[in-house]
Amino acid sequence: MKLLLVLGSDATLHRITSCVKPLGFEIIRYFHALKAMDNVDEIDPQAIIISAVDFPRHWKAMVQFFRNERSKECCPIILLKGENFGPDDTSKASYIGVSGVINEALESPLEIDRLQGILSRYLPVDEKRRNRRYHVDPKQGFNFLFAHPVSYVFVTGQVKDISSGGLSFLPDNSSLTGDVGLNTRLEECSLRSQNTILAPVCRLARTGRVLSMEFLSFPGGEQQVLNVCIEKLLHGELYLP
Repeated sequence: MKLLLVLGSDATLHRITSCVKPLGFEIIRYFHALKAMDNVDEIDPQAIIISAVDFPRHWKAMVQFFRNERSKECCPIILLKGENFGPDDTSKASYIGVSGVINEALESPLEIDRLQGILSRYLPVDEKRRNRRYHVDPKQGFNFLFAHPVSYVFVTGQVKDISSGGLSFLPDNSSLTGDVGLNTRLEECSLRSQNTILAPVCRLARTGRVLSMEFLSFPGGEQQVLNVCIEKLLHGELYLP
């Protein structure tokens, strides 16, 4: 799936890229509004993001132009706003077919979730579950630990986000993971999903302060158990008393 970005800021490009990469979009970026409008048919994007910060006088014309050929039902158009974007602008954006207005800074997890949520509505359900990472609240009942592959010391920590295909994990004691190399296969893992304990085999996909784990396999029907929990996250239903 192709995502067309019309924006000037490289910093914004990097923020957007990190947010939408888990969804599997191919990103095509244009600096100039007219070139984006001229080439949109050739690109044939499945989603469009426009910076109202970089194009304060042209975003309305771009939205209307794109909407002439691409309905709201098949192609979301997301507008990135700054401090000078007022209530009247928001009303106008909604009227001409903008799917969502999001702060360009993308500073909060809620803003990132909202961006991913708008885009993920257009993904197939199975792909949505696997690729979209959901920010996890402690009340949602996810816990993860694994045994160090050499010392067998248990590494505990906090699940930051999760998908059907993996999770991000902040260790309680980062000194325990410094010698665990990228792509290490971790056989002894435990994932608590609500009241069920799952036993995935994982691969360390990213190192650093926050670790990224890819699920390689689950025993029995445990993948389906996790998928059900991910579906509940998708619909905002996963909270414990």
